[in-house]
This record gives sequence, structure tokens and C-alpha cells, in this order.
Amino acid sequence: MTGMNLQVSDICAGYGRTQVLNSISLKADAGSLVTIIGANGAGKSTLLNAIMGILPSTGRISLDDRGIEMLPLEQRVVNGMCLVPERRELFADLTVEDNLRLGAFRRRRDERLPALDAVFAQFPRLKERRRQIAGTLSGGERQMLAMGRALMAKPRVLMLDEPSLGLAPLIVREIFQTLAALRQTGVTIVLVEQNARAALQVADYAYVMELGAITAEGLPADIEKNSRLIESYLGLGGRDY
Repeated sequence: MTGMNLQVSDICAGYGRTQVLNSISLKADAGSLVTIIGANGAGKSTLLNAIMGILPSTGRISLDDRGIEMLPLEQRVVNGMCLVPERRELFADLTVEDNLRLGAFRRRRDERLPALDAVFAQFPRLKERRRQIAGTLSGGERQMLAMGRALMAKPRVLMLDEPSLGLAPLIVREIFQTLAALRQTGVTIVLVEQNARAALQVADYAYVMELGAITAEGLPADIEKNSRLIESYLGLGGRDY
């Protein structure tokens, strides 16, 4: 799996007359894991929805230097972008395996079974529960299924919105270990998280959002040394990782 360079320049977006994002610019190099941290209401989810094309926006969005800001959501998916939303949005009445197979629409027929086997290798618990109805899974298992279904779509840029939300610390650790392993496969990962400590431990680069704007950025080690950011964010979601 080969990642792509994602670049976002001067993105503005909102809901109705309320502007939420104010000239946001960031980038994620191919094969890197970039995290965006910040408090609730900072605009993190809005940013992902704008990049994905779910929400109208102004500004420039490019993959490998090719502008995609005019493309509809479906074409952005075809170009290799995938978003795992906070709500996970699974087909609750279908089995685990059926949910995964529905994610494989971008793949050739002969690629689908190997892709399914790869997801089961990444998430052995899903293989154990392949015949189980998705709506009966635990919170952690549902998050794994949402991530697995996204991987079935052959993403080159994988965006995740609060994957640790509502999960027990041991499951959070497992999810973040999986993200670190996924980065090694070459996919570009953009991770929105309120659990700043966990996110900074796996990220290559970090952005801090406040009230719809990027207020700080840098290497995770530098963010962790910033006393104001430590006080403001590293107490949030401070579960052990």
C-alpha cells in the first residue's frame, strides 16, 4: 500500500452562516502519521469532513500535488481517500465479514479475498467474529471493524476521527498499536484525537487546533515540551497508553 502526500491550504468551512474553520493549512507526507489534537469544539471533525468532501469548503486540497477540492466525495474515495468517522457507521444488521466485503468496492474481484485475509491478520478478533452480527460487537470491536472496512477500500490516505472515543484503556492501547503498524505498510494516516498523549506517542508530526485555527505545530516531542500545551491538552484523555 503506497501512501500519498496530502496538502491542505487555506481551508475555510462551516455550517450555514457559522464559519468553523479559519484558513487551515497542514500537510501529511506520504507514509507518515500526522495527528490533529485539540479540545471538543475546536473544529477537528469539521476539518476532516471538509477534506473528505462531506462538507463544502473553500481553499485548496491536493493529493500528490494534484488539486481535488472540486471533486465530489465519491471521486475522492476513488482517488484513495478514506474517512473512519467518529460514529463508525457500520451496517449493524450485517455480519462482520459482510461489513468488510462492502468496503472492497474499489478492488478488483481477485483482490478481495487477499484483502479480507490481510484485514483478518491485522485484526484477529474480527476473524474470530466474522459470522457475528456487527451490532452485537463491543465498542472496541466496532472500532476495529470500522478500521478494517476502511482498509478494504484500499486507502492511500486514511483519516480517523476520534478512534479511541469511549474505549477502555487496554483497547485504546491496542487501537494505537494497530495505527502504528498500519503506518509501516505505507498508508498516509491523519488522526484526529482528543486523547493527546496517546496520539503524540504514535505520530510523526502534530497540529494543535483551537477555535477553528491551527495554533501550534511541530514534532510530538516539541509539543510535549510546550508548557502551555501540556496544561491545555495533555491532561485531556490522559488515560495511560
